[in-house]
Amino acid sequence: MKILVTGAGGQLGADVVAHCVRLGDDVIAADRARLDVTDRSAVRELVAATRPEAVINAAAYTAVDACEEHEAEAALVNETAVRWLADASASVGAHLVHVSTDYVFDGTLDRPYREDDEPNPMTAYGRTKLGGERAAGPAAAIARTSWVCGAHGDNMVKLVLRLSAERDELAFVDDQRGCPTFTADLAPALRTLAADRRRGIHHLTNQGAVTWYEFVREILQAAGRDPAMVRPISTDQLDPPRPARRPANSVLDNAAWRAAGLPPLRDFRRPLAELVGELTRT
Repeated sequence: MKILVTGAGGQLGADVVAHCVRLGDDVIAADRARLDVTDRSAVRELVAATRPEAVINAAAYTAVDACEEHEAEAALVNETAVRWLADASASVGAHLVHVSTDYVFDGTLDRPYREDDEPNPMTAYGRTKLGGERAAGPAAAIARTSWVCGAHGDNMVKLVLRLSAERDELAFVDDQRGCPTFTADLAPALRTLAADRRRGIHHLTNQGAVTWYEFVREILQAAGRDPAMVRPISTDQLDPPRPARRPANSVLDNAAWRAAGLPPLRDFRRPLAELVGELTRT
């Protein structure tokens, strides 16, 4: 396929580009230097000039706490820019795949969230990402994901590896639960949505739900470090407290993906082990 990837320099976008290149796709890798997605004319001109068959939008304002103070800026990237991409994609018949988040939910359910559950974002980030889902339109594929980690950019795996090398003890919250998701598995799933021209909302996460505390223990174990060095705390004990409220339950049920007969993404421990090996290889 001929695929335009926005946000190509980011954690997820870089792996989407790499995966598509490995499959022999003609990839237009649009990082921030090549394309400002908030510039409507630039979006329209690049899409018209390249005429991709699919657009995978991995560009986003993902600094959750910063969004609380800069909601207008976040909305420009997470919502308005998606509208420009949707319009430009439609003008050349390209299928849009847009990446969204568990933060569109309030995290209060006592079960995993399904695609048809009613969103109720509690943060500026969640509000702007929900706006982006709606801006993408009914013809697009929406991929909601959570707790994303990869070899590029900053994420929990890199943080834990760094902190555990600097400190004797770590503390992470044990009252927020979700599914760690790895770009090595998410990227191929996004390309599948593009290739099949699937529409509607799809929850896409690796299998296995844990709290942040439990996830940190898994990271330490994968790195050959002592999991006992991390202790559990509650969100109320965070010092300083985070500006943006985190959903207590971020677990996403990948029901639409299963219903389509597609294989589930792997248990998160497998790509975690691969990533830790890549990051710690000397």
